[in-house]
Amino acid sequence: MYAVNLYLQTIDIMKSLKLLLLTTATAAMAFSACSSTQESQTTASGLNTAAFDSVVNNIPVKLFQLKNSNGMEVDITNFGGRVVSICVPDRDGKTQDVVLGFDNLKQYTDIENSPSDFGAAIGRYANRINKGQITIEGQTIQLPTNNFGHCLHGGPMGWQYQVYEAEQLNDSTLRLTMNSKDGDMKFPGNVKAIVTYTVTGDNALDIAYEATTDKTTVINMTNHSYFNLSGDPTQTILEDSLYVNASNFTPVDDTYMTTGEIKSVEGTLFDFTKMKTIGQDITDENLKNDEQLRNGNGYDHNWALDTKGDDKVPAAILKSAKSGIMLTVYTNEPGIQVYTGNFLDGKAHGKHGIDYQQRTAICLETQKYPDTPNKPEWPSATLKPGETYKSHCVFKFSTF
Repeated sequence: MYAVNLYLQTIDIMKSLKLLLLTTATAAMAFSACSSTQESQTTASGLNTAAFDSVVNNIPVKLFQLKNSNGMEVDITNFGGRVVSICVPDRDGKTQDVVLGFDNLKQYTDIENSPSDFGAAIGRYANRINKGQITIEGQTIQLPTNNFGHCLHGGPMGWQYQVYEAEQLNDSTLRLTMNSKDGDMKFPGNVKAIVTYTVTGDNALDIAYEATTDKTTVINMTNHSYFNLSGDPTQTILEDSLYVNASNFTPVDDTYMTTGEIKSVEGTLFDFTKMKTIGQDITDENLKNDEQLRNGNGYDHNWALDTKGDDKVPAAILKSAKSGIMLTVYTNEPGIQVYTGNFLDGKAHGKHGIDYQQRTAICLETQKYPDTPNKPEWPSATLKPGETYKSHCVFKFSTF
């Protein structure tokens, strides 16, 4: 659901961008000072850690490295809780960086010239809310709209553009905390959200989300990593193979909003219950004639998982024949958004000078269904005082 050209559609967004850019200008000066005093290190993916040292909104920002003893390394910045790189061994034992991202903090914060949700810990509400409207305890609340008249990923200044407080607990675990004030992007309640990233001994990135509130609100968090398991983001993911453990999906209209229908995948281009290549059905003819593929400009849809909240059962499996790397996704959430990089257009200048082109990555976003607050028959995203929101996602890497 990365829509570089979609974030800039409203005046509200531009105002928000200008505010952040002013903050970023200050942060850039702090960045220079930090860079001159802290020792620079190079990560497994070739990142210079000093390029992420700064202060944004009075909170220190840096690049954290999580490792295990099997050669896996994950680099994360607390700006937006973003996974910047994931390095894992391929079938030949060579290390591959399998996610898209930027080389430096400046690009992540410069959302006027390089807007992105690369690798972000999305909140308060991942995906779309219809017309930016929610009703909580009888009160209708108008959220900011930033995507075809809808509220996407918590609005134009969602948590992907805010700074999490960070604490690295050990070599393999990072805990991020977001203290979101009542009215943040018009959402009600003072919310404390915690995201815990852990690199496990079996080459998995375990992501645990928790949140509490002092007013009834809605919460739906996810990770927005863009995967290219070949390790070569100049190549598309169309030849990668995908399995999704889902008998149904939620169709969308031409503004990417769910219609309220839950539709069987049987006999459709959306049937991944048997593994097939991602690009098998993304053809010019299908993009023209299949309403759902046309509406999404490819796959940009939520699948209603058959896993029944069991995070020990695979929700999705992705394979790269080129590298031999396999990604298995586990979650306790009812849905997963499959997005095939339809809006990547070469304008995002990524790591190591690579311009990310269309369909050079895939996102597998575990979540509540899109627009759940306006569809009470769907799994609820409501969080009340005294309750704790808990969500779990595991990205497990192996070879075949």
